[in-house]
Amino acid sequence: MNKFAARFFKDESGATAIEYGLIAALIAVVIIGAVTSLGSNASTKFQQVADAMK
Repeated sequence: MNKFAARFFKDESGATAIEYGLIAALIAVVIIGAVTSLGSNASTKFQQVADAMK
């Protein structure tokens, strides 16, 4: 039983998977923020063009 516990605490493969998951989540947050910002800017530009055409 002691060997199992020692091997369990030394195993870091789960930690690696968690780290990759956190990195993927961070990248997703950055992408969502960028797309939201670009969408807002594009909407403003389209509105300016529509107002200029009136």
